[in-house]
Amino acid sequence: MSFFINGNIFLYIVFILVHNGNGEECTKVKSDQYYSCEGRNLTYVPTSIPLFIEMLDFSFNFLPSLQKSTFPRLDYLKRLDLTRCHIQYIADDAFHNVRNVTTLILTGNPVSYIGPDGLNSLLKLHRLVLVNTGLHSLNIQLENLTELQELKAGTNNIQSIALPPFMINFNNFCLLDLHVNNISTIKLNQTSVLRGMRANITLILSRNPILHIEPGAFQGIYLEELNILGAFVSSAAKRDGLKALRGLKVGRLSIGNYNFKKTNAAANYLDGLCSMIFKEIYLLRIEKFVSEDMYTCLINATKITLNHCYITAMQHVPFPNLKELYIANSEEPIELEIYHLHSLEKLVVVENRPTLLKGLNYMPNLQHVDLSRNNLVFSQFDCCTQYFIGMPNLRSLNLSDNQNMYLSKNPFAGFSSIEILDVRFTRLGFLSRQFELFKNLKNLKYLDISYSSSNILRTMTFGHLSHLQVLKASGNHFQEDALNYVFVNLTALEILEISDCGILNIEARAFKGLTRLKHLFLSQNKLVVLDFVTHPYVKSLTMLNVERNTISSISNYVLQNLPKNLSVLDLSFNPFDCSCSQIAFISWITSHQHLIQQSNNLFCRQLTQGSKIRVLDYDIESCEHIRRLTIVLSICAVTVLSLGAVLTYKFQFYLRYGCILLRGYKVSRLQEFSYDAFVIYSSKDESWVMNELLENLENGIPPIQLCLHVRDFEVGKTITSNIIDEGIMGSRKIIVVVSQHFIESSWCRFEFEVAQSWLVMQGNANIIIIILEDVEEEKTKKVFGLHKHLKKNTYLKWSGNPLSKMRFWIRLRKAITTGN
Repeated sequence: MSFFINGNIFLYIVFILVHNGNGEECTKVKSDQYYSCEGRNLTYVPTSIPLFIEMLDFSFNFLPSLQKSTFPRLDYLKRLDLTRCHIQYIADDAFHNVRNVTTLILTGNPVSYIGPDGLNSLLKLHRLVLVNTGLHSLNIQLENLTELQELKAGTNNIQSIALPPFMINFNNFCLLDLHVNNISTIKLNQTSVLRGMRANITLILSRNPILHIEPGAFQGIYLEELNILGAFVSSAAKRDGLKALRGLKVGRLSIGNYNFKKTNAAANYLDGLCSMIFKEIYLLRIEKFVSEDMYTCLINATKITLNHCYITAMQHVPFPNLKELYIANSEEPIELEIYHLHSLEKLVVVENRPTLLKGLNYMPNLQHVDLSRNNLVFSQFDCCTQYFIGMPNLRSLNLSDNQNMYLSKNPFAGFSSIEILDVRFTRLGFLSRQFELFKNLKNLKYLDISYSSSNILRTMTFGHLSHLQVLKASGNHFQEDALNYVFVNLTALEILEISDCGILNIEARAFKGLTRLKHLFLSQNKLVVLDFVTHPYVKSLTMLNVERNTISSISNYVLQNLPKNLSVLDLSFNPFDCSCSQIAFISWITSHQHLIQQSNNLFCRQLTQGSKIRVLDYDIESCEHIRRLTIVLSICAVTVLSLGAVLTYKFQFYLRYGCILLRGYKVSRLQEFSYDAFVIYSSKDESWVMNELLENLENGIPPIQLCLHVRDFEVGKTITSNIIDEGIMGSRKIIVVVSQHFIESSWCRFEFEVAQSWLVMQGNANIIIIILEDVEEEKTKKVFGLHKHLKKNTYLKWSGNPLSKMRFWIRLRKAITTGN
């Protein structure tokens, strides 16, 4: 213990320095049950964290030592992430106050000591992550953790897969991850605990330098999965190691290399696969993959994945049990002729070099086919019925990202069971009348013909697709008025994508009958107006995407009649008109940011080259001020001419303000003032003004005479007259006490605007701002001129700190007594 402390004295000095620094508070993420303290420079777990949280991310902070008092009591905490917190020492019962945690992550901590009972209080722990923690063995004190299901100890220096004997009673244990360790030898006595466990274990040994496996080490063991990708030092070691796995039963076997090795592979180095029993096999970058020899070892597999392997064909092996076949990134051109795989249910052949497709014939169990990204060309004589014959249960067909696909008359005859058809980014050639194309796809639910170079005519009707729920046709061209006719009878349609189609205008009848339409994508078109969204045909819309069109504004009628269920509206990157004539639309955007997706991507139209201005940043205060001034002047004129004294009294607020702006009160600068400063404040902040401001200024040395409305305004005189005559004109300086109450007070806003206007007319800058409490920046914009004043001028901020108070009063006195 003393050695540990002495050896890390420097680390504890850093700990003390950080502890004296300022850590940031934790924040709620998504819900009340999930809090994040990630990277907050914290040296302790804040006690302010709610007791009921279920997930806590405390990663990238500084907790070199975990003691019993480190964590506050969090009885409901299930997931605790302590990634890279510099943890070196874990004392006994360190997790006593979080004993109900089921997932503990200690990744990247240089743990050098764990007490005998350091982890044993976590009786409900299911998942323990000790990746990159400096472990040398699996001999960890975990006796009490009988509920443990997963142990991840990758990227350490572990040399043996031997588990502690007590783990044989861990009945729910199912995952042991030992990737990137230093395991070179696996002996029979190291697997005794694995052999005795009841649960089906997943064992990950990838990227270990395995040199030797003792024959019989895995005899009689059943593993859910064995991952030995990149786990042998040579092909000879792999050959001998696979043979030593004789008698192993495994659900999924993953074997191969992460990179091709430019070495001569040992002859028949994969023969050992024939001595194992497995259901699924994943082969990655296998050297010298000889198909006929290898397939005999895979004969009983139900799922085969060949990724980056040297294969050419699969023509002679029946594979009686094979249900799923994946071939991706083949290093050789493939001749795909697999009509003999009668049990196959799913076929995925993607991203291969030029593939020769001779057809998928008479495969009655086949349900899913993915032939995307293979550079295929479907000729005009065969597509599509000649390529797919005798597959009555085919549900999904993906032919996207190929070269050309020529559609002859009735190309999908016999495809009545298909529910998903994807031909996006494959050029379609129409060799027949378009209204016949999809008439046999009566059960189709998903259709994607995006960017297929299609010229969609009025005759390309989707009317036969009464069950279609998703239609994607972006990147094509709708000829003339085809948009008004092609979607007829798609009564089940919920998602429609027709982006990047050059659409100028959409009439309401285009969506007639689409009563279930929820998501509509119209981005990258040339739309100017959105009048169609007010029609009852689209009343079910919940999401509308019209980004990158030519919309400059949206009328009030459209805004007021948007579909009631609309929850997402994307208007990004349209050239919006930012002017006073559009103040209603801009205000609507500001107040509906919860509805507008990516509101930060709304920009004003650029008339000249320069930086973009966001719509949210457009200064509408000037428009508001002009509008307010116009209203005030109009009211004054109407009042004087028509209603006289009665209306003058009623609207004195506006009249006096207008008079100040017009006349400017051109009073001599040499006049004598009755007060040193006039205080503008909310009556709800009166206690602070009387107990702090008045007490320290008027009773100080020298005394400073303040003008307070509650005390110094003349009785019987109107409030506006008192504000102007006694307060503003009778005082050398003006003190403004800004708080939440100040922002919400109409009289405070009036006093500040009048004072500001008066001082501008006089050419003085004698306003002193005191921030009594923090106010959100957005709320300061409610008071005309306040937001800009705070940005351009120095202000005082009240603080309860004694030292800060002293500086506050010195600076305030100086500001009042200096100048005119």
